Amino acid sequence: MTVDDATDVLDPSRPDVSRPGGREVPPFPVFDAPGIAEQASGISAVHREVTYAKAIGFRPLKMDIWLPSNASAPTPLVLWVHGGAFQLGDRRELPPTFAPDSVFRLLNQAGIACATVDYRHSLEAPFPAQLHDLKAAVRYLREYADHLNIDPDRFGAWGESAGGHLAALLGLTGNRKDLEGGLGAQGHSSGVSAVVDFYGVSSLVDLPLMSTPEGLFPAALTAAVPPGMPLQPEFMLVGGLDDPELLAAASPVSHVTADAVPFLLVHGDSDGLVPHSQTDLLAAALADVGVEHEVVTITGGDHCFFGAEEQLGTILAAAVDYLSRKLGTP
Repeated sequence: MTVDDATDVLDPSRPDVSRPGGREVPPFPVFDAPGIAEQASGISAVHREVTYAKAIGFRPLKMDIWLPSNASAPTPLVLWVHGGAFQLGDRRELPPTFAPDSVFRLLNQAGIACATVDYRHSLEAPFPAQLHDLKAAVRYLREYADHLNIDPDRFGAWGESAGGHLAALLGLTGNRKDLEGGLGAQGHSSGVSAVVDFYGVSSLVDLPLMSTPEGLFPAALTAAVPPGMPLQPEFMLVGGLDDPELLAAASPVSHVTADAVPFLLVHGDSDGLVPHSQTDLLAAALADVGVEHEVVTITGGDHCFFGAEEQLGTILAAAVDYLSRKLGTP
């Protein structure tokens, strides 16, 4: 990207700056243009390694944007949010039970674009940084909606595990100006119109302590964890503190209001990591204020739907169908 290209994406609120001697220089760009898509298959063209936000002192935040190849009219878009206990994972990784790229390709087959997004992990920054990042991603996609041939009024979010938690928060805080954050593109809504939440955490206060068999986390994996920092994902997310107020503030159930968007909640009845009761809590909170929602319980499903692999095709198809119905497709 050249300096001339960058002038289109500079922060307009920053005053002009100059170096000694009076030579004017442009301010640093706060995000990059999407660039050119590569054809990934007969159904998908992909913009890879797109920097949707830059922040001083942090790595650039990236997304990949999967577009239906043959779309003529602007398409709806779904933001995919990966899991990993707020500690691991990246945008390209799907759960081990899912076929590689399956979520992205299935959405494209249905005529829906998909942006799969990185966000800061819990040791990079505590909550609400993760939500700020995803909101910046949504604003970025609206900034480039015409270029990407996507409809800015038909956005949804879909996440699994920790990503389900964050997707739920996107669907619950679209009107919360205090949770926007200041990163990336400005001047656009960060709201979405529908959420699919796969076995996400709804109440960090009520989450059972994680049981970690010996050897699950090798020393080479935990070497960067500061001394004294608990490995419990919920405590790490809020700065390493067992503080009920902080945990509640980072919990989707604390942000449920009557203007929340429709939800599809999918959870296995044998989940040993995030129990089905987490989905029950969010469903009850949504019901209390009259928000449209559906709960699908997967018989025999553990976390990531282990134990229910033979049902996975049906599960993914149901999620794509739900998003197609809520967002509309050509």
